Amino acid sequence: MNMNSSWAARGMVVAPHSLSAQSGLAVLRDGGNALEAMVAAAAAISVVYPHMNGIGGDSFWLIHEPGKEVVTIDACGRAAGRASMDFYRTHQVDSIPMRGPLAANTVAGTISGWALALDYSTKQWAGRVPLTRLLDDATHYAADGIVVTQSQATNTANKLAELKDIPGFGERFLDNGKVPAAGALLRQPVIAATLQHLAKYGLADFYEGELARSMAGDLATLGSPLMLADFEGHAAELRAPVMLEHSRGNLYNMAPPTQGAVSLMILGILDRLHIGRVAPDSADFVHLCVEATKQAFMVRDRHITDPAFMSVDPQQLLAADALDKLAAAIKRDTALPWGAQSIRGDTVWMGAIDSKGRAVSFIQSIYHEFGSGVVLKGSGVNWQNRGCSFSLDARALNALQPRRKPFHTLNPALARLNDGRTIVYGTMGGDGQPQTQAAVFTRYATFGHGMQQSIFAPRWLLGRTWGNATDTLKLEARFELALVAELKRRGHDAEVVGEWDETVGHAGGIARHANGALEAGFDPRSDGAAAGY
Repeated sequence: MNMNSSWAARGMVVAPHSLSAQSGLAVLRDGGNALEAMVAAAAAISVVYPHMNGIGGDSFWLIHEPGKEVVTIDACGRAAGRASMDFYRTHQVDSIPMRGPLAANTVAGTISGWALALDYSTKQWAGRVPLTRLLDDATHYAADGIVVTQSQATNTANKLAELKDIPGFGERFLDNGKVPAAGALLRQPVIAATLQHLAKYGLADFYEGELARSMAGDLATLGSPLMLADFEGHAAELRAPVMLEHSRGNLYNMAPPTQGAVSLMILGILDRLHIGRVAPDSADFVHLCVEATKQAFMVRDRHITDPAFMSVDPQQLLAADALDKLAAAIKRDTALPWGAQSIRGDTVWMGAIDSKGRAVSFIQSIYHEFGSGVVLKGSGVNWQNRGCSFSLDARALNALQPRRKPFHTLNPALARLNDGRTIVYGTMGGDGQPQTQAAVFTRYATFGHGMQQSIFAPRWLLGRTWGNATDTLKLEARFELALVAELKRRGHDAEVVGEWDETVGHAGGIARHANGALEAGFDPRSDGAAAGY
């Protein structure tokens, strides 16, 4: 398999589906900027990779312009005004279901993120590409048909038992009641009409127009706590990132309610452990990354939630003394016993850099595969189940309250290195996101591997994702058996998974070098591509 990075000089887009990357690149070729390209890519991938994401979910953006401060867009939907513990008690459940109308309890924020990104593009970058153009590819794919990927076919089959009876799921995602095979054409005419409606009436219609009324009505009919007032009260926000001062440069990520600070904590701990002095892909390398992850996850599970409910400043979690203490707690020859609650999730990460060096790191998600499974009859929108991460225990860190933001695993990453390079990188996969970010960044920025090689190399995952039932340390089979044995000797509960296993996520990255050259890599575990010109 080719491990050479993709190179270009004028613009680059990376996505876990090749058609999405091509949609973004086409906008760059037409004179659009990185934000406009990302909206086109986001619209396309919501249709061509629908088991992983959709317009019924949330999104987060990191935005970089040379010479200016990094900014973020938080397009996280809040819990419904009626989403209270009493509401769920009346439905006689002890926890929020993962599927069905009761799981569809938070506003879908992603479209508001697209709108705010385009507003920023117009005001800050003189963006001029019309919305009709940006949604054109997605609308075409939905109306005329997508070619079902093996990933979609496999996930549909694996989750069919829990999804087939959920309202609307079969109409959008099955072929005459059967799982569509890889290579089959799947048309999605209702979502095509919704995209055409948004192109005509504007993205705000999703929250305060005819489309909002249709979706709110369908959700109410199905028994979701969401109401029209929840849509009308939603707005995406421009916010500052969290930042880590690293020996290689300044690293940025999303602030809470995401676990972006956790991803940076892992890299800060590894920096203090002088990770560059160990051999790449050695037992020492994997051990230290896993142990750093455990330390960061324990902090996450004590503190990270809706920022309005946090007792600490997330930036303080990245202070030098805090990271020093976490690094000092790690034993180089012994694994910390692990039995913490793992967090699963599916999503897409995408990156774009344009000819002026403006960069976007972006994540879009419906949480679990196919989200809540609920597909609204009037709009074809598949609603997320991000709100099932709320607890019905009033003492819990992420306790459910009306209009509270849910905890998010999503965290797109961006770095400005001391040598003049700018990097956007990220992945999908719940607990796997911080771990894969650590692997990709360290391999690229610390060990000096190419971007494609950094993503290609075997990876690991501590915990469960993609519905996995165990919290073991999962290692791809391309790792040497001696490495696996050594990790077990140190106390890791290790197991071997497939050679190219989706369990470890779909990663991607783009680096802009000081001379303007663009270097990108995509994940062979996905259906993606790095498209440049």
